[in-house]
Amino acid sequence: DVQLVESGGGSVQAGGSLRLSCAASGFYFTTHCLGWFRQAPEKEREGVASIDAYGTTMYADSVKGRFTISRDNAKQTLYLQMDNLKPEDTGMYYCAARWQYFCTFTKDDYTRWGQGTQVTVS
Repeated sequence: DVQLVESGGGSVQAGGSLRLSCAASGFYFTTHCLGWFRQAPEKEREGVASIDAYGTTMYADSVKGRFTISRDNAKQTLYLQMDNLKPEDTGMYYCAARWQYFCTFTKDDYTRWGQGTQVTVS
């Protein structure tokens, strides 16, 4: 059974940092694209960062230079280090897996989703 379980969300002040984790199980982690998406109230879910099976990363323009995505294949865990957080980063953050080596920022391209972890920046 495929599972993605996020953790690490919380409330921080602007300028602070958080590190999100996503523990994966039930599929061959190493060969899949993984991504982080977020959704603010009354807004569409948007791509934040992704990392493909080769380690190539992509970032939304709004988070470039502040967020870092990484993966530990041995631990089957995806991470998102978020620094210099801003109030506009507030939202529910979701981990997602795409059944391809390469990534997109199109949410419909992702097959499996975690339950989300809330990030609030004030």
